[in-house]
Amino acid sequence: QVQLVESGGGLAQPGGSLRLSCVASRSSFSGRWMGWYRQAPGKQREFVAHITTSGGTTYVDSVKGRFTISRDNAKNTVYLQMNSLKPEDTAVYYCNTAPMPFFPWGQGTQVTVSS
Repeated sequence: QVQLVESGGGLAQPGGSLRLSCVASRSSFSGRWMGWYRQAPGKQREFVAHITTSGGTTYVDSVKGRFTISRDNAKNTVYLQMNSLKPEDTAVYYCNTAPMPFFPWGQGTQVTVSS
């Protein structure tokens, strides 16, 4: 069974940056679209971005121009570069397949944006 391990979260000031990583325990994601999702306190988990097997990307409107998703299939890793962070980006961030999550959810990584 594939395990997803997210890392790279932390506390950032508004306008700051963080880079999230997600490593899959097996290489089975190389042939899949991968995505990042987030869940803010008291809200449902929502889609943030996805990347296709050929590198095409899609973003939710609220992060366009600020976040960049990328992948390294050789390292079984997908990344999310987050710039110009806003307090409303505060959430636990998860990776999974896209457009529908298929693997078991990992533990996520907490991102807190606050001054």
